[in-house]
Amino acid sequence: NAIFPVISFLGPAAAFALTGSFVVEQVFNVPGLGRYFVNSVLQRDYGIILGTVFVFSAFLISFNLLVDVLYGWIDPRIRHAR
Repeated sequence: NAIFPVISFLGPAAAFALTGSFVVEQVFNVPGLGRYFVNSVLQRDYGIILGTVFVFSAFLISFNLLVDVLYGWIDPRIRHAR
């Protein structure tokens, strides 16, 4: 029972680890998707902004779905709601 809060935390944390690179890339001048996103916001390139937001939200949704599947795998009572 104690693993559920850990899994609940790790799902969004994993998504943040993949997408939360904006500050690191800006501070250390590392090329990457976060820096590309920040530059597109500054230049008002709306197509790139929409694309990167879509990719980042797809990561978040995927990890949340993974958390839901793990809940059902760990505790079979959660699989089917009645």
